[in-house]
Amino acid sequence: MLRPRENQEKAEAPLESPSNARLHPWVIVAAGVHFRGGMDKANAALASYLLAAGTPVHIVAHDVDPLFLEGRAARVHLVPRPAGSFAIGEFLLERRGLRVAREVVMQSPETRVVVNGGNCAWPDVNWVHYVHSAWTDIDPAAPLWFKLKHRTFSAGWRRRERVALRAARVVVANSDQTRTHLMGHLKLPPQRIKTVYLGADRSWGEVSTDERAAARRWLAIPDTRPVVAFVGGLGFDGRKGVDTLWAAWLELCADPGWDADLVVAGGGRALERIVRAVERAGMSQRFRVLGPTDRVRDVLASADLLVSPVRYEPYGLNVHEAICRGIPALISGCAGIAERYPADLADMLLGDPTSVGELVDRLRLWRSHIDSWKRRIGPLGQMLRAYSWDDMARSFVDAVECRPPERNVTSVTEAVGAAL
Repeated sequence: MLRPRENQEKAEAPLESPSNARLHPWVIVAAGVHFRGGMDKANAALASYLLAAGTPVHIVAHDVDPLFLEGRAARVHLVPRPAGSFAIGEFLLERRGLRVAREVVMQSPETRVVVNGGNCAWPDVNWVHYVHSAWTDIDPAAPLWFKLKHRTFSAGWRRRERVALRAARVVVANSDQTRTHLMGHLKLPPQRIKTVYLGADRSWGEVSTDERAAARRWLAIPDTRPVVAFVGGLGFDGRKGVDTLWAAWLELCADPGWDADLVVAGGGRALERIVRAVERAGMSQRFRVLGPTDRVRDVLASADLLVSPVRYEPYGLNVHEAICRGIPALISGCAGIAERYPADLADMLLGDPTSVGELVDRLRLWRSHIDSWKRRIGPLGQMLRAYSWDDMARSFVDAVECRPPERNVTSVTEAVGAAL
């Protein structure tokens, strides 16, 4: 993928794709546009692809990769989060997004405006990475203050989601599962929704012997010790399923014959509670909690398996990246990325992500077939690596541009007013 500095040098180069010929401006409104992960990485990939084609790009976000700030590669509109408040930040992001979109569309009516979910109600392209209406549960053991706050914010997120998505002309979903949820929970007509899968960084190929050894040294894990990795947020809502994993791991480690260790990478409000539970159980060496880390690549390099017993996951970039690294992933069948698993990998899909017994059985199955699971995941890893972030961005642009906006500035202004 081209980075912004490269974009300046190649802006005048011949354009490779028919979609690249569309050089009207684009506005991207997102909480984050950077390469560190998740939907923020997808937004950064789209911006980078457009800039490589010489397309004028406006980025409205809280957190932007420094590469987009160098040499005026993109027009960046940074939005603060006063006192670290997400609520105030969301309000300011939408206000700034609407203002920038209006200004750019006034100058160029063919401008494409991309928003993410409910973050900004603009009647053009909405890229959906998460459906708030599809997941409303919270952990019953969460503090009362969190439950009250979560209910309030969730109601607001769902309301904004409905307004923004009903205003959109084109909706892009990150999986067919997300598409199904948009139709079922929000009653969006299927013809307005396109599915575009996330891409892969081709440099994240299969783990080399040297890379694995270095990652094991960093974690102080013997090379012969089987390692299972969990990568994800540790929130009170239990969405990522770490509570199920913890219960399963306690049961497995009660068996003297179980020789695998678990490495947990991720942060969130429930992090301290999990760490305390692990320490009380004397499991710090068998259930290692790293907390937030920017070394996910190394965590995956050390692992023989990724486990992700999620209760709701629109896609699952952590799983995608693990498979690209040649690491088998035991995941919930309800996760969006599960739809990309071929039938012969069905034993790597959990039927009930809340079942401790099923997770224990599948982990034992993996341990007894550790070499074959690694071999069997290879073809899926090859397929995912072959579809790069640039390929994803090209598919996104083609999906959006195949439906001309056919609008004028007056109709856009009226539509925004109606949406708000």
